[in-house]
Amino acid sequence: MHRTVFSTHVIKSLLYWISLVFLKVIGWRKEGKMPDIPQYVIIAAPHTTNWDLPITLALAFSFKCNVYWMGKDTIFKPPFGAIMKFLGGISIDRSTSSNVVEQSIQAFRENNRLVLVIPPEGTRQNVSYWKTGFYYIANGANVPIVMGFLDYKRKVGGIGHIFQPTGDIDADMVAIQSFYATVSGKYPEKSSLADISPDIKGFLYRKAG
Repeated sequence: MHRTVFSTHVIKSLLYWISLVFLKVIGWRKEGKMPDIPQYVIIAAPHTTNWDLPITLALAFSFKCNVYWMGKDTIFKPPFGAIMKFLGGISIDRSTSSNVVEQSIQAFRENNRLVLVIPPEGTRQNVSYWKTGFYYIANGANVPIVMGFLDYKRKVGGIGHIFQPTGDIDADMVAIQSFYATVSGKYPEKSSLADISPDIKGFLYRKAG
């Protein structure tokens, strides 16, 4: 994987303190801790605003976690493309989703340490389902899924449960999405979780392929 700001010790330490100040200024706090395992996929949900990215990065810096994250290819165009990559960004062309899954699985095979952040809703716009690329990546690479979250109602972001995919996507998606039943995005009406009751009936997702 390409070199990022997380690989630069001095900058990483500086951004750790800057992130703590930033989170305090905007009234946010972190919750949980990064698992002590070398490889995993982090779900970033819900995703309803551009603010999700800077808050997520601030949390990553505050957790001192070397993460890579996926973003649509348009944000990697000049003049900010190099900066986005240095911050751990990986450009994704949504027209080739199956290829993205295979490339991500291969990246886990080639890197002994890799933490990949993926927003299952894929976009901050109104969506009615979760994309399942994150699931197929984790299952194909045989790595766990970590529940990352941004709860704007409580102004808390961080790390929740760790889940190991079983290969039964229908059962696993119910278990995974149940964690997010009480998590509120900045604009809940834009989230696929907006109208879902805590009993999890009706959670929607779209299988890859």
